[in-house]
Amino acid sequence: MQKYTIPAVRMALVTLVVLGLLYPLAITAVAQVTMPAKANGSLVTSGGAIVGSELIGQRFAGPTYFHGRPSAAGADGYDGQASAASNLAPTSKALVGRVETAVGDAVRDNPGLTAGSVPVDMVTASGSGLDPDITPANAYAQVARVASARGMTPEAVRRIVEENLTGRQSGFLGESRVNVLRLNMALDAAK
Repeated sequence: MQKYTIPAVRMALVTLVVLGLLYPLAITAVAQVTMPAKANGSLVTSGGAIVGSELIGQRFAGPTYFHGRPSAAGADGYDGQASAASNLAPTSKALVGRVETAVGDAVRDNPGLTAGSVPVDMVTASGSGLDPDITPANAYAQVARVASARGMTPEAVRRIVEENLTGRQSGFLGESRVNVLRLNMALDAAK
């Protein structure tokens, strides 16, 4: 028995040290050297203060800001410790009711938007509930509201949206998107 136990314990300790300590430390060191901003959470600062992360959605309320996707994370939404989807099936009456209410709110709040033209990501939460990005269609659907609330021309706001569009990764992966935090910061800077 001892013939097998001692080598097994040694192997477990070696594996623990190599894979549980040395490997994570090496990967952390490489990340800190090669891409420190990403390794530290892609934090966004304004005036020397951290205002958010490019990777985590947050609530923007009021007509003067672009709104992100609805969030199902936590009781009030956008809770980073409760990142999760609603887990409601497409046939769920609760989900259908939530989406119908969101469509009505979107049409009411965004001039020129009709029930048949509401972008899907404007009324449905992402899988994590904390998606920091919206589609260009979602951003363009909010231009009239934001422009009116800020006293800007729709063309000026549309230009800011276009300046903050991120294309497909490597030119072919994923879809074009707009980071809501960066977009709203650009709007504030344009004042």
